[in-house]
Amino acid sequence: MTVFGITLDRRTLLLVASLLMAIGAAIGFHLIRNQRIADVLAVIDITGSMNARDMGDPKGSQDRLEAAKSALVNFMQDVPCESRLGLGVFSERISYLLFEPAEICNNYDAMEAAIAGLDWRMAWEGDSYIAKGLYSAIEIASSLKSDLIFMTDGQEAPPTPLSGIPEFDGKPAAVKGIIVGVGGSEKIPIPKFDDEGRQIGVYSETDVPQENRVGPPPKDAETREGYNPRNAPFGAMPATGDEQLTSVKTAHLEDLARITGLHYAELQHVGALAPPLKAATEPRLLPVNTDMSYVPAIFALALLLATYALSLVEAAPFSRLGRLRNFRLTPHHREGNLLHAS
Repeated sequence: MTVFGITLDRRTLLLVASLLMAIGAAIGFHLIRNQRIADVLAVIDITGSMNARDMGDPKGSQDRLEAAKSALVNFMQDVPCESRLGLGVFSERISYLLFEPAEICNNYDAMEAAIAGLDWRMAWEGDSYIAKGLYSAIEIASSLKSDLIFMTDGQEAPPTPLSGIPEFDGKPAAVKGIIVGVGGSEKIPIPKFDDEGRQIGVYSETDVPQENRVGPPPKDAETREGYNPRNAPFGAMPATGDEQLTSVKTAHLEDLARITGLHYAELQHVGALAPPLKAATEPRLLPVNTDMSYVPAIFALALLLATYALSLVEAAPFSRLGRLRNFRLTPHHREGNLLHAS
């Protein structure tokens, strides 16, 4: 090939192309693209039933709180940089904000340490009004303009009022997100601890209320055994029950998801939090400046390798190019050829 009167062979062309690619990589160029990110507040239930061990692989190797914390750390690894995460905890009837959503990649170590430090002993009351805690979390997420991940086993203590789930005053689906059910489907005992954090057994039937008698009595109260309109408007207290046992309350949490417009997912089934959150929320797109200098750098390296390979092929004595390059007519050969021609 001739360029400006200069004849260039293939190796020279490859070297020139490699040089141009290397110059392009050194100068650099960037690509602006829209990337979907997460902006979410995660609230974790830290009440006593979250100490039940029915999670992990093998099953029972991890308690619910540890499983929730591990899933949240994995979530931080699954979402792209520029995503934001806030953290809160739930106990009694309110959710409490620990820190507002912040960029994950630049704050990863601090966030991971904060999640690892969550402990059931941080709970300020032993009661667990899941519905009210969820409503509180939705209010916080709304004020932060964030989506919501609410992680709980759904165990109400005392049980859900006989009048049903408390009314939700907010607008359904105004806050997007997921309720994550944490725990197994089989009922197991709830661990009981002393003031030093040592397990001293499990809760018995008499340790926990078997019925919630806050608020108005149910509509069918008059048909209940022991009913008295003045002295026993709820009827007689149940003699037995299983509120001392715990499992993930799927039906209850699905009802809460329907009331609030959130989606429901069970951790033991979905494994990761990012896919169900993505399906439950509106896209949050952020223009991202991506450095694409690696593309011409790769081409430059490939062209150099091609140049080297071509040199090996041409130098090989058994190749056609090698035979033509190594063949030379000596004066004796030329003289012999001339005599033969005459």
